[in-house]
Amino acid sequence: MTEFQVFGDFQEKLQGHSHEFLILGISDNSITTQKQWQKNGLSADFVAAYLATFLPLKQEELENKKLRKRIQESVNYIANELLENAMKFNDRKFPHPIKFELHLLKDENLKIFMKTKNNISYETLEHFRTFIKDFISSDPDEFYLRQLERTDDEYTSGLGFISIKNDYFAKLGWKFEKIEQEPLAIAATTMVQLEYGSYGSSNL
Repeated sequence: MTEFQVFGDFQEKLQGHSHEFLILGISDNSITTQKQWQKNGLSADFVAAYLATFLPLKQEELENKKLRKRIQESVNYIANELLENAMKFNDRKFPHPIKFELHLLKDENLKIFMKTKNNISYETLEHFRTFIKDFISSDPDEFYLRQLERTDDEYTSGLGFISIKNDYFAKLGWKFEKIEQEPLAIAATTMVQLEYGSYGSSNL
């Protein structure tokens, strides 16, 4: 593969007049799957609660309270989906921790970025690229129905990504990069962007 490949709405540089961020490193150790999912849920809860403290909304106003809650619930769901996906496909041959990032940018609009980065095998890369190309080029509703019939295939279902796009009107992007040659190590970064207009009216 080339040194890196980018698909969808992936932004290398995040810019805004005000920028708050949180970065977590999560070890993918040998604990049970149930414990791993529990850890993902706790991490997503923490990320959503952390974000809420920085939202530029007046808490005493009812509509802003509702919006704050909706943003927090959206971030919680998406963070959990991203973490579960990163854990599921992480290549455990390499000791690198899974990396999660949350970025809150305040400009004309309010933008929230979430990213996960993990190692994947070359086989997973090939299946993932095929899924992404189909995902990007297809009608969202038709693609969802088609994928429902393929949930037995762990590489092609991708229902979490479909839900993020269809239910939360989020933008998604991916970057694959070669970080080691021998043995071949490939890092996959998934990015999700939510945008809210004028801090108050949501595009969601």
